[in-house]
Amino acid sequence: MWLPIDPNSDFSIHNLPFGIFSTPNAPKRVGVALGDWVIDMPVLTDLGAFNGIDFDKNVFRRDFLNDFMATGKAVRVSVRQVLQQIFDDPCSPFKNHTSAFLVKQSDATLSMPVKVGDYTDFYSSEQHAFNVGAMFRGAENALMPNWKHLPVGYHGRASSIVVSGTPFHRPKGQLCPDETQPPFFAPTKRLDIELEMATVIGTGNDLGDRIDVNQAENHVFGFLLFNDWSARDIQRWEYVPLGPFLAKNFFSSVSPWVVTTEALASFRTDAPAQSPEVLPYLQETHRQNFDVTLEVYLEKSETDKTTPTPQRSAPFLVSRSNFKHLYWTVAQQIAHHTVNGCNLNVGDLLASGTISGPTPDSYGSFLELTWGGKNPLTLPDGTHYTFVQDYDTIIIRGFAEKEGKRVGFGEVRTTVLPAK
Repeated sequence: MWLPIDPNSDFSIHNLPFGIFSTPNAPKRVGVALGDWVIDMPVLTDLGAFNGIDFDKNVFRRDFLNDFMATGKAVRVSVRQVLQQIFDDPCSPFKNHTSAFLVKQSDATLSMPVKVGDYTDFYSSEQHAFNVGAMFRGAENALMPNWKHLPVGYHGRASSIVVSGTPFHRPKGQLCPDETQPPFFAPTKRLDIELEMATVIGTGNDLGDRIDVNQAENHVFGFLLFNDWSARDIQRWEYVPLGPFLAKNFFSSVSPWVVTTEALASFRTDAPAQSPEVLPYLQETHRQNFDVTLEVYLEKSETDKTTPTPQRSAPFLVSRSNFKHLYWTVAQQIAHHTVNGCNLNVGDLLASGTISGPTPDSYGSFLELTWGGKNPLTLPDGTHYTFVQDYDTIIIRGFAEKEGKRVGFGEVRTTVLPAK
């Protein structure tokens, strides 16, 4: 490849994730990340790079990826192939135009990549479901009777999903730590994260139709890092009988670059065995997950909280998990979501639910990492930590790496501000 790229970059030639960016003198448009650069897709289009592909080239001038995603898998694959050919060919005629179509990432403002119409959150990690159940019901009754028969999920709030770098204020709600006493209204004291991945739907289905589990991945454009922020004390009081509501709908954050299924093709791995046997509509011919390392870091503010630009501690790794730990695969989530005729649309997000691994250092929430606050984490400065505090910054990173090939997601970074 003729463009110098750091071998440790998340955005190798094998990746080429899509996103939305803007620059001071130009509006939002589609870009592709490559190393420290953003490929300006409208400019490259105007140079004739994609003349051999039959699709509406104006989709690269939109504020969201939805129109490009709607062109279908064949177009996406062809566009990626053209990009790889351009940068692999030392004699490429486009090499003389890099100043026109390559923008430094440091000069670009990244925006929400997808206009999300609907959002569903699943509960697909067995270890996470077991941990939470064991905490509240004991190990013998940790998993509910339906858990190994269907991918449990709920419909969330799409309007409060925002891109990395967007801060939010600590939410308020009804709290009732002692159910012998009446509830009261206050800011949450148990603000938590949930380490998740989000599936981005690229092709939907008609109302009344279902998507076959073995064809489900054909409906996927790609994946994002997803942090499903949660207020555990609000959740504890409100979740019976209909499940999460205000404890979940106030804020979720995503990474800005959508990594395609094609980029992750060589990182497929066998999914965990399922027992008991699932119903036929959930049975996969080739049952696989993706081997993507997921990491959660905590940055603590080390100066006066009123300082406009407070000094922060070095990022402290609190959890390392993996996308491969899902008991219910992406294909099964999609098949179950549509088996009743529910229609998915371009741009819908299906979040995985918290992805927890088999060891305590791989749990995907502070609820689990501290076991409900009973076992605080010890930070490098010797202080104890349970749930997210004001001015803390949480960073989630993800990457797949094998045989010298790296495909990364960048990060989703979020800072918590005090309650309004």
